[in-house]
Amino acid sequence: MKTLKTVLQVNAISSGITGIGLVIFSKAIAGLFEVAQNGPFVVVGVFLIIFSAYVMAVGLPKKIDPVKVKAIIVADVLWVVASAVAAVVLYSSISIIGVVAIEAVALWVAAMAYLQNKGLKQYAVA
Repeated sequence: MKTLKTVLQVNAISSGITGIGLVIFSKAIAGLFEVAQNGPFVVVGVFLIIFSAYVMAVGLPKKIDPVKVKAIIVADVLWVVASAVAAVVLYSSISIIGVVAIEAVALWVAAMAYLQNKGLKQYAVA
């Protein structure tokens, strides 16, 4: 159980920090991506802050709700799929730094999904 709690908390913290960073530094990040609009970064940042709070709320109780963990895993997998699509669709309109950043975050999120799934299986056995 401790492993699942730890992974959920790491996911929550990393999502929250990323979200706050996207909101605070949206103009600078838009510059790195070589796009004029910073609004999408703010929107994604706010989403991540809300997601972070949800993941932390799921990971804090002594008894973790497996259905809520599965929902988090689904959200993470959807993020990875959407990132792959975004990298392909946006490839010609954003910087290579932007593409690499999208894919690096997707790899991190995929790792979170994998570890949460593994932890959930161990939690079910315990």
